[in-house]
Amino acid sequence: MFLEQFLKYLQYEKRYSPHTLTAYKNDLFQFSQFLKSVDTEIQLANHQIIRSWIVFLMDEDIDPRSINRKVSTLRSFYKFLLKEKIVEENPVLKIQTPKVAKKLPTFISDDKLTGLLDAKVFEDYFSGLRDKLIIELLFGTGIRLSELLGITEKDIYLAEKTLKVLGKRNKERIIPINYSLINLLDKYIVEKKIQGFSNNSAVLIVTNSGLPAYSKFIYRAVQKYLTMISTQEKKSPHVLRHSFATSLLNKGADINAIKDLLGHANLAATQVYTHNSIERLKSIYKQAHPKA
Repeated sequence: MFLEQFLKYLQYEKRYSPHTLTAYKNDLFQFSQFLKSVDTEIQLANHQIIRSWIVFLMDEDIDPRSINRKVSTLRSFYKFLLKEKIVEENPVLKIQTPKVAKKLPTFISDDKLTGLLDAKVFEDYFSGLRDKLIIELLFGTGIRLSELLGITEKDIYLAEKTLKVLGKRNKERIIPINYSLINLLDKYIVEKKIQGFSNNSAVLIVTNSGLPAYSKFIYRAVQKYLTMISTQEKKSPHVLRHSFATSLLNKGADINAIKDLLGHANLAATQVYTHNSIERLKSIYKQAHPKA
């Protein structure tokens, strides 16, 4: 009951994305299952029980980042219960989260990605055009997966060479698009109409049957093509977002401009990409300097 109230609050009042809602729902379900195993009600759980759950997750070798996200979910959940006067205090405030080792964002180099997009690996009809557009949009604009899924044809302004996306917390932003992407969008939209889908979806990216694309559909497409150019383990849509940001930074783009393009709320989230740039400079130095 409390879980449903909270999820409705996130959906209708906070207007969280379906992807975020699913993550919250999964985290809370796992926590409620743990509470059942220790015979405790949600509103009676204290910080000792929550700490026990964290220890349980660590024993299950859950990544510290995932654990911290789950704790963040609980913190928001109990804050909601406190506001609704269902609990008298937020037990998560006494919880210390596991330390997380800083990881550099995984990215793929410009030459590999441009080589992929220039190669004749995409079939020259609807599904091939759509798959190429998925890669071009993610790498060419740095948008998130959820933002890609939400784009409609009305969000594309070919004459102005811009694209409107709805980011986290319903924040809109306008992103410039390059000539290659403009031409591909124009060609794809025409081909999409030719298909004559009965549902006539206004959503830009659709499946072969004309239904709106979904997360796993995009993941499969990205993994299929990135496997052609990379042996690294991570081949997700977010890798293309990282590649976009790293590419701009390496070419001298202002970090505040990159922040705005990515839709980051603060500069700290963008500064992580400077580490990749520094590592690249170190590599160049070692190769070029006689004393290195």
